[in-house]
Formats: sequence, C-alpha cells, structure tokens
Amino acid sequence: MKPHYRAVVIGGGVVGASVLYHLTRFGWSDVALIERAELTAGSTWHAAAGFHALNADPNVAALQDYTINLYREIEAESGQDIGLHMTGGVNIASDSQRWEWLKSAWAVFQSVGIETARLVTPDEIKAICPIVDVTGVLGGLHDSNEGHLDPYGTTHAYAGAAKKRGADIILRNRVVELKSRADGHWDVVTEQGIIVAEHVVNAGGLWAKQLGRMAGVDLPVTPMEHHYFITEDIPEIAALDREIGIAVDLDGFSYLRQERKGVLLGVYEQNPKHWNMDGAPWDYGIELIPEDIDRISPELAKAHERFPCLATAGIRKWVNGAFTFTPDGNPIVGPVRGLKNYWVACGVMAGFSQGGGVGKSLAEWMIYGEPQADIFGMDIARYGAFAANREYLAQTTRQFYSRRFVMTFPNERLPAGRPLKRPGAYDGMTAAGCEWTASWGLETPAYFAPMGFRENTTLKRSNAFDIVGDEALQVRRAAGLVDISAYARYAVSGPSAETWLDRLLACKLPKAGQARLAPMLGPNGRLKGDLTVINWGSSDYWLMGSYYLREFHMRWFESQAAEGVAVTDISDAMSGFLLTGPNARNILERTTHQDVSTAALPFMACGAFDIGMVRARVARLSIAGELGFEISCPVAIHATLRDTLLAAGEDLGLAEIGYYALNALRLEKGFGIWSREFTQGYTPGQTGLDRFIAFDKGDFVGREAALKERNAGTSQRIVTLEIDAVDADASGFEPVWHQGRRVGFVTSGGFGYTIGKSVALALVDDDFAEEGTALSVHIVGVERPARIIAASPYDPAGKAMRQ
Repeated sequence: MKPHYRAVVIGGGVVGASVLYHLTRFGWSDVALIERAELTAGSTWHAAAGFHALNADPNVAALQDYTINLYREIEAESGQDIGLHMTGGVNIASDSQRWEWLKSAWAVFQSVGIETARLVTPDEIKAICPIVDVTGVLGGLHDSNEGHLDPYGTTHAYAGAAKKRGADIILRNRVVELKSRADGHWDVVTEQGIIVAEHVVNAGGLWAKQLGRMAGVDLPVTPMEHHYFITEDIPEIAALDREIGIAVDLDGFSYLRQERKGVLLGVYEQNPKHWNMDGAPWDYGIELIPEDIDRISPELAKAHERFPCLATAGIRKWVNGAFTFTPDGNPIVGPVRGLKNYWVACGVMAGFSQGGGVGKSLAEWMIYGEPQADIFGMDIARYGAFAANREYLAQTTRQFYSRRFVMTFPNERLPAGRPLKRPGAYDGMTAAGCEWTASWGLETPAYFAPMGFRENTTLKRSNAFDIVGDEALQVRRAAGLVDISAYARYAVSGPSAETWLDRLLACKLPKAGQARLAPMLGPNGRLKGDLTVINWGSSDYWLMGSYYLREFHMRWFESQAAEGVAVTDISDAMSGFLLTGPNARNILERTTHQDVSTAALPFMACGAFDIGMVRARVARLSIAGELGFEISCPVAIHATLRDTLLAAGEDLGLAEIGYYALNALRLEKGFGIWSREFTQGYTPGQTGLDRFIAFDKGDFVGREAALKERNAGTSQRIVTLEIDAVDADASGFEPVWHQGRRVGFVTSGGFGYTIGKSVALALVDDDFAEEGTALSVHIVGVERPARIIAASPYDPAGKAMRQ
C-alpha cells in the first residue's frame, strides 16, 4: 500500500474490479482497489451471475452488450478462467401484450446495433430450453449473446488484468473515514493507515450507503433480499448432450438456467423485502440470509407450472442474498455534485450484465472528462436529494423489484413515491379533472378528464386518445393553459454574469428584454442542454430548461464556475403557466393594464407584468407553435394566477391542457426536446441546433469541436416522418428502414391532431434524409410505411407564434 494514488476504488466486487481495470486500460496505472475483506465478499460471491443485454433503456442495453462482449477479452488478458457459458437466452411471453412488447423490444435492439436477437416460436423455445412447458406461450425473444459465468473468476479476471497494468489490490483493510482536502484530493483513512487519493470511487455495493455518508452524501441505494435455489441432478437435464439456454418466464416472474446437471431458478417476487436499508453491517461477509419460502411461494408455484420437472427435483442449495437497488433499478454512476473528485459506481444490481459498461463509462469520465456513451440513465445526477429519503426509497425500490418482470406501459403512471412535490394550483387542477404524472418528484399534468375516468394501459393508442386530441385542437382553435411548474429555472447574476453566460452558451446572448434559444455544449462539441436564456435587464438573467435535469445542469454550471457570477436554482420557488393559442393575447389583455401587443411584446421578448394581483415575469414563446406567453410567478401565488387566467378566458375558449397534448403540438411543429431529439450523445449538426450557434461571437465551450463538425458535415440528421400507422404511434428508438437496410431510428413520435397524421422525429443517415424519401418504421413490432415530410408540417412559416 502506497501513501498516494491517483485514484482509489473502494469495494472489491465485480463493479469495483471493472472500474479498476478500465482505469488502467485507459492509461492510469497509479491506482488501487481497497477491499474490507476479500474480493467478491459482498453481493458478488452469491450472484446467480447471468448476463443479458435486454434493458428498458436502449443506451443501457448497449452498455450491457459491451459488458458481455468484453468477457472473453478479460479472460484472455488475465489468464483467469471465468467459467463462461454462452448458452443464449430466451424471454418468454404468454400474454398478448407481452408478446407485442417483445416484438417491439426486438425492433429497439436493431436500433442500438444488437443484432444477435431474434423472435422465436413456442416450438423454438422448447428447443432452446427443453424442460419448459410451452402451454399458453405465444412466443419469445431469443438472444444468442446471453449466458452465465463464475462470479469469483470474473471478478479476479478484472482484478488480475488491472494488476498486470500496474494497479494495486489492497485486501483486508477497511476504509473507516473519508476526508476532503483543500486541494480537492481525499484522505482515505483505513485500518492500516491514511492514503492520499486524487480521486475516490465509491464502488461499495452493500456498503455504498455508508461510504457515501462518509463523504457527506446520502445516496439513493438500499439492499433488498433476492432468492434463488439450485437443484440436485434432474434426469431431463442429465439426458441432454448440451447445455440448455437461459429461460426467463416474464409472466411467471422467474428465471432459470442450467447448473451442472440440475438448474438454478430465481424469482422476483411481488412481495419483496428490504434488508438493512442503511447498508450491510461492516462485519457481514460471505454469509446468506435465511430463506423465506412462504413469502415467495406464489412465484414458486408459477415456476413449477412453467418448468414441471421442478416438482420432483431435490433442492441442493437455497440462496437468499442481498443486492443494492436504486429507485429505477439502474446504477448510479458519475461525479457527485459538490464533492470534487468523488465518484460513484453503486446500485449495480445486475453486475454481470452492467459491470463492464459501468467501469468503462466511469473510467472515461474520470480520465477524458466525459463518457463516450450517453449514460444519463445511469447518471447519479438523474436523482435529487429527495430520492434518498428513506420512505421514498423504500416505496420506489419495492415497486421496481416487484415489477422487475412486469411490463410497464408507455402511458402507465406508477404510484410509488407520489405525490411528493405538488404545484401551487394542485388542488384546483385536481378538482378540474387533472390526471397527474410525475417528473423528478413533481406532479405534472398529463391531461384533464371527466371524473371517474380511468385510462387503460396499452402499447397502442389508449382510451385517452380523443381526450388528448380535444385539448390539442382547443389550443389551435382558441387557447390552452398549461402548468409550467415543471420548467427548471436558474437565476444568473453578478458583475461577470454576461461574460460567464457568453462562454457557457453557444448562442449570442439576448439584449435586455429579450429571450433566445440557447444550445449548451461540452468541450467535445456534444450537447449539454437545450436551454432558453432570458435577459430581464440589469444583469438579471434566467436560464430555463427541463425540470428533471436540475441536478445534472447545476453540476455542470458549478464545474464551469467563475469569479463574479452566482447561479441559483430557483425552480422550487418559481412556477407558472403557459398561455398559448390564437386567443392568448385577448385573454392576457383582460388581466393587465400593460401593453401586450405585438409591437410592445414581440416574439421572444420578455418583461415584468401585473397579471391581476400577480406580479409575474412573462416571456413571449411557446413550444406549442402558437402565440404564447410563458408566465412565471412565485409558487405561493400559482393558484391565484390560474384562477385569474381561467376567469379571463372563460368565454374565449380557454381550456386547461396537459403535457400529452403539448407533446402532440410540438411534434407537428417539429420541435425537439431533451432526452429525445437532444441528448449529450448528439451534436448540434445532427439535431439542427447548429442554426442557433453564433460561431462568429468568439470563444465558447465546445466551439472548436462544433466548428470541426460544421466544416466536415454530419452523417446523420433529424427529420420529420409521416407514418401509415393504424392503431399505434411511434414512441422512440424504433428502427427506420430503407428497403431492408437500417438507416436510423425514431427519437420521438405521436399523433398530430391538427394535421391528422401519425408523425415522428427520427435521426437518419444523411443519404436518406431528403424530403419525400420512402422509408418504413416498426410500430409495436409491425413494420409500417413512412416517408420524410417537411420539417414543420403545421404552420411551417411560423406565423402563428409570431402574431
């Protein structure tokens, strides 16, 4: 053990070993891994150690595919046998909607470049896994790139390969304290002495919670129990001359694979149980939790129906071990805001599917400043402090675990951890029939429906289709009122505010009393945000963006900090409404003595206005593509603002609408949004945001890379598609085809009620991006004809929003 390392990884499970390996692979050799006991002595040693690429987040699925493809490489590099069994695996559907979902999932696999998957019939499932009873089975999704391995050997392969590249492995030495130093380094206080580390990685697994609190952060992770058993030899297995494929009975909540001449069967029960929510005891080692068979008996009964040979099989071993979970089941990875050089790689409950991708992404982030892939689905910044609240964490992790094999529909609004934060006008909107969804803990309106209405969950158009359509059309006919509490707002002030913003943002800054669309780039030229910058005058600026990116953006703003500028997240203090539609001005005029005419308040202008008794800040813009006024006010008078506007618009057709309708309106305008058309994996040229970049204004973050792209051109770009859909619309990541060749994928889609067409935005190869090009798109697993149409099919000249 040396007194100083460039990076210290705390935790000797498969994730910590992968991080260590990837740090050395990318060039850092002065690194060490510290483990309180032995390698694997946490969740890793008792893991079932299966691996698969299937994940609800396509970006995470791609990283899981990377993990799987890495295994043979680390085995060869380290010389350590990892016990790799590449058996292939099949997800089984015995429900019609589940079968539709698997067909959709196969299509998404094509979009992310995973081409080892195929749809299979019940007979083919039987051939893959001969002990399965295919009664009632409709089909399955098979991936030849699935299997299982030895958790001990794999962890030691990562560690051994890292040691060959110069890393140290320090065992039987617990970290007892972490102290940040003035120079940004860390004192890692261990039982055997103090190590100074330039960077610290919390890969603590079952102890990640404690290691977070040592550094002053409460992480949204908690351990939960998970059962599987291993049988004695089964005659049907022993008679085979090959190893059976992994079988996942999604509707039965179980997974099965071969183990010697028997099987290993695990379940994700509907009645899960937490274990030591604040983390495992420090003296917990290579131990198990007593099995709780009664609690999982409903799932075991289903497993016996699907795999009848279990009825006569003896059980050789029960395993009830703990794994750490996050609210959405994906890992938490990356730098923690406010803690310089403190990194996390925690909550990786599927370590042998995700460990390689986690290690790769974190090492890239630490060494190069950014991960190669867009891993927001794993980023610690997707959570705020609220997510670590004990009750919130208990509810959401219980919900995720119990739904591990339960299909979640695109229009399904899950109840755990809700309601947490409510808009000021929540009660009034609820009384008016608001159906709520949630964004980053905040209740946001989906749509307004008659009392007693219940939306059916479906992969296709739901019974709310016409309700949403009526809201969208009312905006085009008259006016709509949308709660915009879920817009993030950041106040930027100080003598250097203008200079700082000019470097941070790629656009020209607006003059006082104006707003501007503001792409924000990273040094690599890829997107960091699609913001609106508002200049209220007197060096008083706002940045506005997506509510759920608050931690992500504040971490970025703070990383770019400079003297003489203060950035404050005021999103919890301010809220508001968007008033939009052809009658919007007439309505607003009834509430204020001030001039809101086009001459006084033109498109993209802003100012302070009295709206009834509300002193508000108003900006002339709208994502609906209509005349619009974004009206911001303190949360305490949000309800008063709503009442004022509704009273003024009662006889002018003003209707409250939700984000489902707003999404339909922006799609038929061709307006992109973050996480769909705009992500940190895309560039300005790909997304069309380059038209808002002021290349002539001087230096800004990402300028050199953006210039390089402008000069070289881009191989892909966003286009608008019209799809010959029948009863379902595109939603995102569906593959786009040209005569059997995959040429892109959908970024978002839906129905354009004004134009009467199913539309989508898609990122396609430049050779196939011209208007009129005939293409096809998979919609809920069915290939449908499509064609590229004008970028803004509704009001292409933009006259409506400028009136």
